[in-house]
Amino acid sequence: MSAPTSVLYDIPGPKAVRRNRVIGVVGVLVILGFLAFFVHRMAEAGQLTAARWSPFLYSDIQNALLDGLLATLRVALVAGALALVFGVVFAAGQLSDHRVLRWPSVAVVQLFRGLPLLLLILGLFLISGGAINIFWSLVLGLVLYNGSVLAEIFRAGVLAVPRGQWEAASALGLRKTATMRLVLVPQAVRSMLPVIVAQLVVLLKDSALGFIVGYTELLRQGRFIGTSYFNVIPSLLVVAVIYIAINFLLGLLATYLERRLSRSPRSSADADAVEVEQR
Repeated sequence: MSAPTSVLYDIPGPKAVRRNRVIGVVGVLVILGFLAFFVHRMAEAGQLTAARWSPFLYSDIQNALLDGLLATLRVALVAGALALVFGVVFAAGQLSDHRVLRWPSVAVVQLFRGLPLLLLILGLFLISGGAINIFWSLVLGLVLYNGSVLAEIFRAGVLAVPRGQWEAASALGLRKTATMRLVLVPQAVRSMLPVIVAQLVVLLKDSALGFIVGYTELLRQGRFIGTSYFNVIPSLLVVAVIYIAINFLLGLLATYLERRLSRSPRSSADADAVEVEQR
């Protein structure tokens, strides 16, 4: 078996390996220096005193942060699921051979991709005149914007599959719907997964824009705690750590799913072939 190679770049030689190691060490030192400077400035400003951090030991503060976290996760889960459905539907519409489906899908995607998310959320809340509550104003705004971005991601992922896959499916007599479902989408998902997860992370962070309609999510709770206990910076740091932890877990989930999808590509291809033969 030949040694693995990359089509994107040449395997680095000894000099390049040493240079990359030096760059890596320098990068780590720079980050550590920045963190040391940040901690030093925090200490000078009196932000590391016990009085600033002790409120987080109170059960009321912990419950408030937990409520904000659950509110954020609730919005993110509902909006993320609906945005994925929105993206799939309108990506399929953009790839349709029928103009009556393709052009309206393109118009919807381009419209909501171009509008600022903050304007979408506030507009849905105000224009509805109270018919759409705070929660659904935030959810629908996130769905329309992020769903449109996901539609473009899905469309690009399907079009990135080699043309030969389309031709092979056509040669087997598959209709376009079956070709998309059995041949193109399974291959495209593996390449699209990191980008999809990255967009869902953006959706999670964008839920903080719910403040514009008064939705009490994690960041709003953190700001309320900071103004109540005069520890704004520690409160925002705690909220930032929570966001980082959630996004880190999403990254681990994406890595796990990517490995599972790429572990046995041949078996999935064989299963598709069997299904085609049974037809």
